[in-house]
Formats: sequence, structure tokens, C-alpha cells
Amino acid sequence: MCMYDYLEYHGVPREVIEAMNSVDRRLFVPEEYKDSAYLEVPLPIGFGQTISAPHMVGIMCGALNLSYGDKVLEIGTGSGYNVAVMSLLVGDSGQIFTIERIPELAEAAKQRMALLQIKNVTIIVGDGKNGLIEYSPFNKIVATCYARKIPEQLLLQLSDNGVLLCPVGNELIQVLKRITKVRGRIREEDLMEVKFVPLV
Repeated sequence: MCMYDYLEYHGVPREVIEAMNSVDRRLFVPEEYKDSAYLEVPLPIGFGQTISAPHMVGIMCGALNLSYGDKVLEIGTGSGYNVAVMSLLVGDSGQIFTIERIPELAEAAKQRMALLQIKNVTIIVGDGKNGLIEYSPFNKIVATCYARKIPEQLLLQLSDNGVLLCPVGNELIQVLKRITKVRGRIREEDLMEVKFVPLV
């Protein structure tokens, strides 16, 4: 099964697949992994971190139901690949804030955003579990690292009718959870088992 069919099989919208086709994953991996950039696997990016497998990026972007004009918070910038794809999905009228705890990764991601002329992304070095209260509320929040439980600060910073996506579990078993907030009430769904690095 080719990647396009695989993503469609998992219900990934066509616009997400097109956005992924517009962002070259090869630009986001270290030189020694360039030849593996298009493989359906996560790859190391240094500092004990990884770039997610392409199908996981597609599934998560689809599960967020990103729309033009959305204000998004991402926890865990990493290489910047995921936020580059999301930047196309929220459009020029949208805005994405992404938090990375490792300054070297944040700086490399900033350079990639500049190279690709992506102007609707703001990269901040900080503690992801605290979110960014000064820029909240957010229409969509996504964590690209797992937590033992959903950080309370992130729930508080989610707008009404917003969606929060976060892997929850431990180093052995994690479940991708989708949280929706409607009129202040929280609805939680288990989407699939996943494997991510921890939220530190």
C-alpha cells in the first residue's frame, strides 16, 4: 500500500496529504539520514529526539481538523516538519505557536522556516506543559510527545469548540487522545496506540 492510500485508509483528508506533499521531509532530517527521509519511519534528529513517521504526521493533522485562520499551539517543535505542514493548513490568516525545550533544535527549526518562507509560525524555547497563557485561547493544541496525563494548563488554554491532541501513557504504552471542549465541557476519545518521546 502506497503512502497516499495508507493515509486515505486512515481517514486523512486530501488537503493534509497535499500539504505533506508540499513540504520536503528531507529538509528536516540530519545529513546522515537524508537517504532515509522518505521512509515510513521516525528518524533521529539529535538530543534524543525524533522526527515522526510521515503517516503519524498525517493522522495527527487530520485528527486536529485544522482550518484556515486557526490559532494553534504545538508542544514539541522538534525538527519543525509537523509545524511546517500545519502552517499550510491554517493558511496566511492562521497562526501557530510552537514550544521547544532544546534551544539548538528550536534554532534549526527557525532556520528551516526562514528557508521555506513560512511566516505564520512563532517558535519559542520553553516548557511545553505550561503552554502559552499569554497567547491563549487556542483553537487547536497538539503535543508531539507523550505525557502521563493531559497537562491541566493546556486544557485551560483551549478555546470553546477547540481540539487538543496528546499522546498519553508511559514509555511502554501510549494512546493518542483527542479532547474536544464544547461549552466548557470536555469530551475525550482514544484514537490509537502510538509511540512518542516523553514530554519533559
